Amino acid sequence: MNMPISLDWSKEEVMDVVAFFQGVEKAYDVGVDREELLRLYRRFKEIVPSKSEEKQLCKQFDEEAKVSCYRVIKAAKEESSNRKIKMK
Repeated sequence: MNMPISLDWSKEEVMDVVAFFQGVEKAYDVGVDREELLRLYRRFKEIVPSKSEEKQLCKQFDEEAKVSCYRVIKAAKEESSNRKIKMK
């Protein structure tokens, strides 16, 4: 699968963005710990602070992986208990 990445990012930043996208996928596959997912998202936002760039990258990933970054993060933010996020 092609992960949307920027050539401007460092190797560490690329790995962190890929980890975020893998967390989104995991939410659909087996479920992901809410706190871990939010931590991955916070790091993603440090690398991609622009909302428009975030939407563009997530759209590319969503189409490739048949998931929704937006729905996963929304579910994690709305969940008050510290449990797994599992998408249907």
